[in-house]
Amino acid sequence: MSAREAREEPPSTRERFVPTIPDLRLLRDDSHIGVLLGRIVPGLAPPLLTAVAAAVVVLGLIAADGGQLTGITLFAPAAALLLSGLASGHPHDGRYDWLVPPILRVTEYSYLAVVGLASGVPGPLVFVLLMTVVCHHRDDVARPAVGVSRPVWVRRAALGWDGRMLVIAVGGAFSALTTAYGILAAYLAILLVREAVRTWSATPVTDVGVSAVTQGGDNAAVLGDHPITRRGDGGQPAAGTNGEA
Repeated sequence: MSAREAREEPPSTRERFVPTIPDLRLLRDDSHIGVLLGRIVPGLAPPLLTAVAAAVVVLGLIAADGGQLTGITLFAPAAALLLSGLASGHPHDGRYDWLVPPILRVTEYSYLAVVGLASGVPGPLVFVLLMTVVCHHRDDVARPAVGVSRPVWVRRAALGWDGRMLVIAVGGAFSALTTAYGILAAYLAILLVREAVRTWSATPVTDVGVSAVTQGGDNAAVLGDHPITRRGDGGQPAAGTNGEA
């Protein structure tokens, strides 16, 4: 590589930014319990059918109680977990299995929004919780574009779509629904900010590095933090069963 090419392209840029296709099992955003359920019958439970069944059960139970988190509505997250969790270990290689993550998103968002608003939780608090969950999901979708994904422990710490619904159900069972929404929103926001700051601080400032090479000559070191590599703290490769290497 010539000196001019070295100035135009920092070292290992091509290696760091290699788009990958995210595994649909990663985009499901299952909790640790859901992943364990998927290991009971790996590859046997059809993911699309179970996801649709879980959505129908959750939305049906919500409609039955008018959105109030009482009675049978409390069992909606558990029912959804048992139905869709069994398919978490499936390869998701069916023609329409790409619909599974959107269906699970609709299930979770509908539960959090309808239950919160119908049960008297302040609207702004419901909105904040939904936005933090959306940001976590966007992170899972956006990172494969640069060849990385969120570390497994971060996705597990976010509790998964079913885990978050269970937290809200438990809060409603103890008559502390507003508190549950507040604690969950704060927890997810802190986790999101922590991961964002860690990622930003580990990402090299390309413009500064290129400028340093231009001014210092061909042998000058490229400045900036250490780059995020695929196997470093910046996350595991996007492909793999539930993000596991």
